[in-house]
Amino acid sequence: MSESIPKNQSPGRQVRVLRVIARLNMGGPAKHVGLLSGRRMSELGYETLLVHGSLAPGEEPLTEVAEAEGAEMLYLPSLAPPIRPYSDIRALAQLIRVARRFSPEVIHTHTAKGGFLGRAAALAVKPRPTVIHTYHGHVLEGYFGSSKTALYRGMERAAARVSDRLIGVSSATVDDLVRLGIAPRDRFRVVPLGLDLEAFAALKLVPDPAARRELGIEDDGILFTYVGRIAPIKRLDLMLESVAKARVAGHSIRLAVVGDGADRAGLEAQARDLAIDSQVHFLGYRSDLARIAAASDAFALSSDNEGTPVSLIEAAASGRPVLATDVGGVRDVVTEHSGIIVAPDDPAALAEGFGVLAGDRELRLEMGAKAREHALGRYSAARLVGDIDSLYRELLDTRAVSRSFRNDHDWTEGGGA
Repeated sequence: MSESIPKNQSPGRQVRVLRVIARLNMGGPAKHVGLLSGRRMSELGYETLLVHGSLAPGEEPLTEVAEAEGAEMLYLPSLAPPIRPYSDIRALAQLIRVARRFSPEVIHTHTAKGGFLGRAAALAVKPRPTVIHTYHGHVLEGYFGSSKTALYRGMERAAARVSDRLIGVSSATVDDLVRLGIAPRDRFRVVPLGLDLEAFAALKLVPDPAARRELGIEDDGILFTYVGRIAPIKRLDLMLESVAKARVAGHSIRLAVVGDGADRAGLEAQARDLAIDSQVHFLGYRSDLARIAAASDAFALSSDNEGTPVSLIEAAASGRPVLATDVGGVRDVVTEHSGIIVAPDDPAALAEGFGVLAGDRELRLEMGAKAREHALGRYSAARLVGDIDSLYRELLDTRAVSRSFRNDHDWTEGGGA
């Protein structure tokens, strides 16, 4: 452990929340937990300790949101993404020690590994804290073979039974989890993501040529941007194929790929084979995402599976239209007025979408304005903090009433049956 664990020296002054996430890597969950772990929640009466683990090979860290919020963080190297029995047992033992020393009223977990170990640790804490888990998406379908998928589903069902509430970041995520038998629908609550969108909301609706030049991208053609991991589930192979089709159809399109992963070299080779390598720009991981958005005309997503894509929320707040596949919580972010949604695994439909947006400047601007209005109304940081505060108080009040009822009806003190 790299930091000391604060002791509960003043019980009752603030509600103590132990927040556990497997890792703070580039992506939505790290931004989400960062906003919920610092000053915004502190102002509402919460003291939070954010526990996070090791990154997977090739991943980039994203701790700046939590740091900017003034979050108190504790790093556990043994809390690592893949299943490793020795490390997982060690991480569980460390989490139990952290939880017992911190004495939280709430344990709120995020991501699969953090969720399973964090909820297991909660069972060793007395008095038992309120236990909440947030699904930012899931890996229970379409990621692994049948045996590993069955194992993960069984683990999630077991962990759900010790959870007081389960949160999905979109209705589609909750629908999936109910269909897969993780828990009954009445155990779930939909709490959409919340993000600090001010830098994106300040951008002009028209692209900034200077920003594009800073990226080393020529200021010709319509620039579509993808932001996220380079991984098979994201189907960037499909995106490249669709860009090639749209260019053959006469549309002047460029593509910026912001992110990285093990498949990058293969995708760069595919771009060369499709003769679009001079129009596809692999930019790696970037922290200046508002500047990336300023350079872009539109954003694209071609995934086979998603939770609620943060990159699309930030794109919408930037006033950029979106072309995306109809998966996960995409329809919560992209409306019929703010972008184009196509079926997954359909390169022809995706290529047509590229062509429609590339060929109509007024449509892009109109959709961009609608996208910004929708994103700022639904995905603000203030709304997220308010929703979580209300949920915590609801669950804590319910528990307090339950304890009071049990004390008032304690039949072991005489009376009763």
